[in-house]
Amino acid sequence: MKKSIVWILSAVMCVSFVFLLTLQFSYIKKMTDMRYQHFDESVTRSLYEVAHKLELAEAERYLEEDIREMIERSESNYGNLSMDGFYSQTFSFQNGSFSFSQTIQPPIQSPSTPGQTPSLESTTPTMPSLQIPRSQSDNGSGVISERSRILQQRQLERYLTHKELIDEVIYNMIVNTGNRTLAQRIDYSTLANELAEELSQNGINIPYHFILTTNTGRVIYTCCKDANPNAFDHSWTQVVFHNDNPNRMGVIRVYFPTLDDYIDKSVGFMLPSLIFIAILMVTFAFTLFVITRQRKITEMKNDFVNNMTHEFKTPISTISLAAQMLNDQSLEKTPQLLKHYSGVINDETKRLRFQVEKVLQMSMFERQSNTMKLKEIDVDELIYGVINTFKLKVENIGGTIDAQFETEDPFAMADDMHFTNVIFNLMDNAVKYKRADVPLHLEVRTWNEPGKLMISIADNGIGIKKDDLKKIFDKFYRVHTGNRHDVKGFGLGLAYVKQVITNHKGTIKAESELGNGTKFIISLPQNNE
Repeated sequence: MKKSIVWILSAVMCVSFVFLLTLQFSYIKKMTDMRYQHFDESVTRSLYEVAHKLELAEAERYLEEDIREMIERSESNYGNLSMDGFYSQTFSFQNGSFSFSQTIQPPIQSPSTPGQTPSLESTTPTMPSLQIPRSQSDNGSGVISERSRILQQRQLERYLTHKELIDEVIYNMIVNTGNRTLAQRIDYSTLANELAEELSQNGINIPYHFILTTNTGRVIYTCCKDANPNAFDHSWTQVVFHNDNPNRMGVIRVYFPTLDDYIDKSVGFMLPSLIFIAILMVTFAFTLFVITRQRKITEMKNDFVNNMTHEFKTPISTISLAAQMLNDQSLEKTPQLLKHYSGVINDETKRLRFQVEKVLQMSMFERQSNTMKLKEIDVDELIYGVINTFKLKVENIGGTIDAQFETEDPFAMADDMHFTNVIFNLMDNAVKYKRADVPLHLEVRTWNEPGKLMISIADNGIGIKKDDLKKIFDKFYRVHTGNRHDVKGFGLGLAYVKQVITNHKGTIKAESELGNGTKFIISLPQNNE
């Protein structure tokens, strides 16, 4: 797959995921706002009903008290009806409405039937309409008798009297409320019960705290001891007795400590969709990572094949040329010539075998079929031997090697052959990646740290970019890729070094800056059994 196609697909998927997430979060925010708005309306409606019921309860108390006094005064002023009939009156206050009823039952003598028992006619007037009792004459003409007119007159007088008394009750209630405190006007148990009932009827069943304050903010009543007064700064409020003087008004404040959790749970059904989107994003990211990684591995393998072809082509060509020279009958086969050609063939064969062994070694390490033969060795002595062997190669290109052995305990458990290859490969890399304009300078140093033996190999070569520095220990990875063969190799040297050090339970890291050389630091445990 082309790199451009991978990037286009990645961009499309990223834009799609961002749009989908934005859409989901927008839906969640709208749902949260709607739920909060509905909750606000329910609480406001509940508090309004509670305040209204408290006002009605106060009015009922005043009316019950004053109506008793009104009835007593009415009876003392007018007495009972004493015209061979009777008069009764009833006052009631229910559900916020006041009703007044009267019953007049006068005896009516029918003129057509003298000596017959008078019949009673009853009527129940209710304010503001006044129903006048009527009696039929003995001849059915509807003529109102003198007695009926007297009763009608008395009924009207009673109605007007009671109207004045009711006006007086209302006036007294308005005046007297100004002389009572909120504690005297509101029953706290009634307030708590009404609030719980209204909130429940409006579908609000979460914990809440409430307080009753004056209009100036002074707390009159608190529902519970653990209520935090500071929390009521963000609460729902409702004024009680809002038609009174502002100094006489009360304020109910309600606070819901678990409101945020309640709102979050109400939109919790949206969370599974977010989880699945997150899973898809992770899956897509992992897939993209795998595709990119496989693409890089493919490129490195292609580089490996190109480099291997180049590395094998040179010695094979040299062997083939030497063999042709030996088979050429026109050339004189002197002992010196035969020795030279046979030496060339032998050297190139060793070179081919060495390259093949490196590939096989990495394959064996990968299958964990190669075991380390650890034994206690003198690391300083081993490195000194490698330096002496490598010194001639460095001097031939005009370079120098400095060695500083600062260890107090140079012994560690290691595989002699593989660890020698590690030191050789690191020095060989310094030669490969030297700068053309500066003579190569190698510095090898050993020292001890608690429980560890430290080794560093530093050069003044071309250095490594930061991006490449993270990948230099990957198999087949080379800084110079493609068909550029200014530096020979398969990209297996540092991967082999990393694997050997890891099998020794040690660590290796690289420090480098482009143009200023590279430094490898190896740490080996000294308590390895």
